[in-house]
Amino acid sequence: NAFLKHIIRSCSLFTSAAEALSRDSNPVVFFDMAVDDEDAGRIVMELFAHIVPRTAENFRALCTGEMGFGYRRSVFHRIIPDFMCQGGDITNQDGTGGKSIYGGKFEDESFEVRHTGPGLLSMANRGRDTNNSQFFITLKKAEHLDFKHVAFGFVKDGMDVLRRIGELGAKDGKPTKTITISDCGQIL
Repeated sequence: NAFLKHIIRSCSLFTSAAEALSRDSNPVVFFDMAVDDEDAGRIVMELFAHIVPRTAENFRALCTGEMGFGYRRSVFHRIIPDFMCQGGDITNQDGTGGKSIYGGKFEDESFEVRHTGPGLLSMANRGRDTNNSQFFITLKKAEHLDFKHVAFGFVKDGMDVLRRIGELGAKDGKPTKTITISDCGQIL
């Protein structure tokens, strides 16, 4: 288990200052991505359970689907090239919905992790304390999101997959193809 985490860490590129926050005890999850139903590769993410345990647990459980609902077969509904890819609307698939493992919405846990570079996993919201299942992953530094969105993990492997998906968006955020999480779960 620790050896596998070491191998995963050794193989990944430094994506941002967030990688310095990595801990062996943190959960590692994955998304298998599809573009118009064609396999597009895997994104592997570490969740900062040691900093934002409730936020990390929400995302982890939505990856495994252990509560009877989750990210499997949901879409990335908003993609802005050279900025971010957003998904996780597991109820409406269009950015208007979402559902947490805690019921509806849950509070902003901490703004300790900053949006310092590409590959940061962060909660999408509609204002303070409105987190649910929606999230985004940065494609570049996005400091203007600090203290507004709870960053809770980073891409350990698969930034190439994320970058390719990031090219399938537009300034208005509407993807040019259907981007789906075909499978997801927990690795460690």
